[in-house]
Amino acid sequence: MDVAAEYLGRILRARVSEIAIESPLEAAPRLSARLGNAVRIKREGLQPIFSFKIRGAYNRMRQLDAAERRRGVVAASAGNHAQGVAMAGGALGIDAVIVMPTTTPAIKVDAVRALGGRAVLHGDTFDDAYAHAREIGAAEGRVFIHPYDDPDVIAGQGTIAAEILRQSSTPIDAVFVPVGGGGLIAGIAAYIKAVSPETRVIGVEPDDSNAMQAALAAGERVTLPSASLFADGVAVRQVGAEPFRIARACVDEMILVNTDEICAAIKDIFEDTRGIAEPAGALGVAGLTRWVERTGARDRVLVAIESGANLNFDRLRYISERTETGAHAEVLLAVRIPEEKGSFRRFCGALGNHAITEFNYRYSAESPTADIFVGLKVSAGDADRRALIASLQEQGYPVTDLTDNELAKLHIRYMVGGRARVADEVLYRFEFPERPGALLRFLTQMGERWNISLFHYRNHGAADGRVLTGIQVAAAQRPALTQFLADLGYPSHEETENPAYAFYLAG
Repeated sequence: MDVAAEYLGRILRARVSEIAIESPLEAAPRLSARLGNAVRIKREGLQPIFSFKIRGAYNRMRQLDAAERRRGVVAASAGNHAQGVAMAGGALGIDAVIVMPTTTPAIKVDAVRALGGRAVLHGDTFDDAYAHAREIGAAEGRVFIHPYDDPDVIAGQGTIAAEILRQSSTPIDAVFVPVGGGGLIAGIAAYIKAVSPETRVIGVEPDDSNAMQAALAAGERVTLPSASLFADGVAVRQVGAEPFRIARACVDEMILVNTDEICAAIKDIFEDTRGIAEPAGALGVAGLTRWVERTGARDRVLVAIESGANLNFDRLRYISERTETGAHAEVLLAVRIPEEKGSFRRFCGALGNHAITEFNYRYSAESPTADIFVGLKVSAGDADRRALIASLQEQGYPVTDLTDNELAKLHIRYMVGGRARVADEVLYRFEFPERPGALLRFLTQMGERWNISLFHYRNHGAADGRVLTGIQVAAAQRPALTQFLADLGYPSHEETENPAYAFYLAG
């Protein structure tokens, strides 16, 4: 029996309709018109817990026998799986303990408790919570409910595919599925390949959290050194063993998307449905858009899974900032203009009909020129962007494109005017965990070996803090700094040679 046939019966027997809604398969008219394809969105963010996770958790817990139900269950999660287990436990009369990291936002802890689950806060990371949940399960005889690496969980998620094929009045050419641990795509791919094998199943991951793509390329599961902090719902360093087995047999393709593309997809979903997806929930639309742009496909029927809508409200500011560049509708440029009266007016005239979205500048009496940071509206796609840059260069303006420069988008745009000449300065961009003591740990371990010459931090409402740090380090001490960073363990990126640093911060 092949993998798809093996799971078909499991999925057909999964009675998730006892707790989950049959989420609508909605047309996306604006996105369809823009992409030249019939785009439909499967709205799993409308589930009672605003995520597809209720399906798998309920299906797994429904299989427990009477003795197992009396002993209760335990799970580890900082997000949607926690709410799924809590709600399923309440519906089935099963005591559910969910271990969550101490860094979990209060809104998620409160949601678990409101659904009847017992939230236990332990450790700083998911790995800490996972280990503690396993200890509780062993000590109390509780059944551990895995978020993705379990056949019954996978079958529960597979009911989404059954609904999609039933809801669509026309054959579907491709389905785009967000991928974290792999349970969702495993269930969907197994069902589709059993019932509609001509439909392509395409997984979508963030480009900084590509555990499934890396595993399929290597022919075995791999462990990533780190996982996406922005799309935290799919922040998995290694996919599950069973999802990987199914994906090898049933998934046609994997696509990677960046943060800006995810933000643009959140906007696309909102404009067509008036629903706000979480970053992981928008991966399907982001991948669909990238696939159409890459392949030039037209007149196809394409479905994207919108997998969840559990978004902290304070993250909307950051998402909005990144949306226009993700949709290729804004370009960010470093432009050198003369430091003289009338130069800004002449520059605006050189832009033609392009509206300015941002303009950062600080006067310097010491230089005959000024480096400005400017954001400009462009037509979607790269043709207008390239034409604009070429036009400015032809008119004598030195231009550097910063649209895809993370340092510029995360920090520099908020720091223009801070130019200084600092001896032996190196620049690093860090991702600090957003918890008490993270900065203190950094400073304590650094001690008094080096001087901090620059520091910029913005809280984006995410699980991490993005920090830009200048450190004065003599050339002979560079190996010691490299070792310090390795011991620290925070993700870091050296930006000393980044052109945005040279334009706006370095003396």
